[in-house]
Amino acid sequence: MSKVELAKSAGFCFGVKRAIEMAYEQIEKNEKTYSYGPLIHNKEVTGDLEKKGLSIIVSLDNIDEGTVLVRSHGVGKALYDALDEKGLQIVDGTCPFVKKIHNIVKEHYDLKQGVIIAGNSQHPEVIGINGWCENAANIIETPEEASALDLQEGEKYILVVQTTFRQSRFDEIIEQLKKKNILLEVFNTICSATEKRQAEAVTLSQKVDKMIVVGDKKSSNTQKLVEICKKNCENTVHIETICDLVLNIFSKNDKIGVTAGASTPPAIIKEVVVTMSEAFDNAVQNLGGSEEISFEQMLEESLVTLHTGDVVKGTVIQVVNEEVSVNLGYKSDGVIPRGEFSSDPTVIPSTVIQPGDEIEVFVVRVNDGDGNVLLSKKRIEAQKGMEDIEVAFNEKAVVTGLVTEVVKGGLIAVVNGVRVFIPSSQVSNRFIEDLSVFKGQELDFNIIEMDRVKRRIIGGRKALVEKEISAKRAALFASIEAGSKVTGTVSRLTDFGAFIDLGGVDGLIHISEMSWGRISNPKEVLKEGQTVEVFVLDVDKEKGKISLSLKDSDMNPWKLAVDKYAVGTIVEGKVVRMVPFGAFVELEPGVDGLVHISQIANKHVVKPEDELKVGEIISVKVLEVNSEQKKISLSKRQAEAPAEEAVEETATEEVVTTEA
Repeated sequence: MSKVELAKSAGFCFGVKRAIEMAYEQIEKNEKTYSYGPLIHNKEVTGDLEKKGLSIIVSLDNIDEGTVLVRSHGVGKALYDALDEKGLQIVDGTCPFVKKIHNIVKEHYDLKQGVIIAGNSQHPEVIGINGWCENAANIIETPEEASALDLQEGEKYILVVQTTFRQSRFDEIIEQLKKKNILLEVFNTICSATEKRQAEAVTLSQKVDKMIVVGDKKSSNTQKLVEICKKNCENTVHIETICDLVLNIFSKNDKIGVTAGASTPPAIIKEVVVTMSEAFDNAVQNLGGSEEISFEQMLEESLVTLHTGDVVKGTVIQVVNEEVSVNLGYKSDGVIPRGEFSSDPTVIPSTVIQPGDEIEVFVVRVNDGDGNVLLSKKRIEAQKGMEDIEVAFNEKAVVTGLVTEVVKGGLIAVVNGVRVFIPSSQVSNRFIEDLSVFKGQELDFNIIEMDRVKRRIIGGRKALVEKEISAKRAALFASIEAGSKVTGTVSRLTDFGAFIDLGGVDGLIHISEMSWGRISNPKEVLKEGQTVEVFVLDVDKEKGKISLSLKDSDMNPWKLAVDKYAVGTIVEGKVVRMVPFGAFVELEPGVDGLVHISQIANKHVVKPEDELKVGEIISVKVLEVNSEQKKISLSKRQAEAPAEEAVEETATEEVVTTEA
């Protein structure tokens, strides 16, 4: 007994099915409707549509009213312009995969780049694509034609390919074009459905005795199926309908494979399979009888059945106002509202998806009230993400999430479409006052609590941060030494100094080590978040403490004090501090000298405050310098003595002159 096996992807592709659905819907409106060229390459379908009122035209001459249906193969830009000029209504049945090629070609042609199309120059799809670059494309169909192509060296070109082209031949064409001295950008625009159909044809034809390919003789994708099958199975026959099938070439023990082109309706495929099966007494389940049915019925039979809660795959038709329309192979298109596209509110659908892309979706409602199927991509992300999170929870693995919100008591991070709450106590190993700094950041954390039923998922970073800090601490203490120079970030300021994050470990700069000069508050020198270079004064590995300094010992002003402030020189300084026994005067930042109370004035001084005030600039004479003990003795009285003596001498001369 023979066995008949039908390829899973045989028959209508979604683009063809979509165009036919549009045609029948338009006819039902009882409006005058035209198809610009045959809707698809199948005489049975186009014949049925013509009977129901769809007129096929090849020119807009004498067409002044009505609706024009653009076929699935697509057309050039000039036709859209002509339709617009005439004020005719347009129903665009262009396959989304083909529309994607139009957009690519127009974009790059507008950038003055050359266009190369791999495909049949006489095929309506290729003619339409060429119409988006003012018919200026180089069209090739074989590797030999690619090799012979005369292109401008060093110029930019793009390569697109007819959706039904053979992948192996396209690869050969690419290899030939790469040998040329041009800047080539390749867009593999072969339809995924075509690739799948051809791949199934290869597999099926390799394991059967005879192969039947069903499809119109003018159909490009059907011709390629025939070519593929003949390579693997010499006994391959190509038929358009059951009438072309010669049964006496088959024997009872044959293994028979059946596939069909993208324009072949399901009723014709069914009739072929059932006839073959009945001829050899081999019933085929789920195919039913071969009674005559209308094309509308066969179209209905080819549509998938949807239920709320289903997870299905579809193809993006368009993105309008960030709402995504999806072809599901159902009688109505699906719609993904902006809010159902992603759990991440910052994701813009039009930037991550485009017409022709395949997408997996969750069916929220089969009818949203407007006749559309309400879909959600966000829920698919959440379902898959929930599984990943459950694995991470069980295995105590680390996950990465994007912080999208700062809420009361913590953060919301999205992990593969699932919202995870991170309490403020679990954000870090220390208190963080302003959690908004984490918004928009990707954080690593563990799942510390999970209730799938309540969808309660808690994340925690505290243990992870402590582990990271512990590792960094060990690495730092193993390498840091007193006397070295390191870079860190000011993590916290206090009245007595500043804590510097050295990469997991905080070191302390005491206020006395912030400047050679005198400061009253660390904020005068540093601010939180500032990157600084510091000197390591001491490392206590047992207590885990590191003492730091901002003061470079090479810049110690006391090293130059002996020469700079030689004994006997008169210099200026600022009074900075009063003590009972005198006043300290700053000669420069880091160098203070003492004016003893006996050296303040040429008279008895009870308190320094009686003669001086803090902040006052005075002249002093250097009496003694001890750089090792960092001491300088100064005298205001002796600095002023020469001036006083000069005044006395002037007064004496005036007296003598008067007496004379």
